[in-house]
Amino acid sequence: MIVPIHLENQTAVKYDVVIDSLPKLTFNRKVAIITNTTVSKLHLDRLIQHIDASELHVVTIADGEEYKTLATVESILNELFTYKLDRKSLLIALGGGVIGDMTGFTASLYQRGIGFVQVPTTLLSQVDASVGGKTGVNNQYGKNLIGAFYQPEAVYIDTNFLKTLPKREFSAGIAEIVKMAVMFDNNYFKFLQEADFADKEDLERVIERSVSLKAEVVNLDEKESGIRAVLNYGHTFGHVIENETAYKIYLHGEAVSIGMVMANQLSVELGLMSEDESNLVIQFLMKHNLPVDYEIKDVDAFYDKFFLDKKSANNKVKFILAKGIGGHITRNDIDASVLKKVLKTFKRV
Repeated sequence: MIVPIHLENQTAVKYDVVIDSLPKLTFNRKVAIITNTTVSKLHLDRLIQHIDASELHVVTIADGEEYKTLATVESILNELFTYKLDRKSLLIALGGGVIGDMTGFTASLYQRGIGFVQVPTTLLSQVDASVGGKTGVNNQYGKNLIGAFYQPEAVYIDTNFLKTLPKREFSAGIAEIVKMAVMFDNNYFKFLQEADFADKEDLERVIERSVSLKAEVVNLDEKESGIRAVLNYGHTFGHVIENETAYKIYLHGEAVSIGMVMANQLSVELGLMSEDESNLVIQFLMKHNLPVDYEIKDVDAFYDKFFLDKKSANNKVKFILAKGIGGHITRNDIDASVLKKVLKTFKRV
């Protein structure tokens, strides 16, 4: 299966998301694979067997969200300079969302921009992070606050990589899948409720539908000036949770899962979603072993962190909310008292 990306406002930007067994990749240029210590042990040899390049190098970094920093990017850049990569060279991201984000960001910086390819190895990165050209790193103020929109030359999605994925990581990817359904497609949500994620055919259909939905959005709005912001459903709350827990307690998809529950509770409070619809989402998340609750120790401090979000502007926070299941609405006019009322439902007495 091939899902084409063709950015509406950039006629020169076209690439394919290929959902199939990893093909032979031939490059008449220098190539550097960027991966981490965990993924390299599992998949690096297989990828190398599929690559024919004029020169091939490997840069391996530590595994973990806490290493998604400017310091790590600088260390990657330094290795690339030692290998004397030029402006025609190519980077290949082999790993999950952290590797993909950092590889893309590094590619955008090296000699003012070189090509890169995504080979995602987690479900979350296959259905979401590898598609659309968002790149970046975290800092003490929040997640992905330093970065660039920089599109890959191709994305190769092979579900065989998922065979070694821990169950917890797999579940984290499901959170990003249900995000697409709740925002855009009620029938897709109904399909997900019955889908067998252990079945290769069902899984590929799920990945294809999720990628297709994201492609439609990215094609219209690459730089998140409009509808692409909808893809941040659950993320405004989730990023605060990740920041409060120093990225060490929850996987990204787990934080998004809790964030969707919080966003849905706000939708219920505003009359945009019924309690029954909110519960359907909670039941689906719980079925796939995703967290749905979080103890907010300080409601005011949690609320203040919203203003570090990239979508905030003019002291207003943009919230992406479900309008039932399959619809969405963007609001930046929600009163602080309403928000704090919802947040207090997640605070233990």
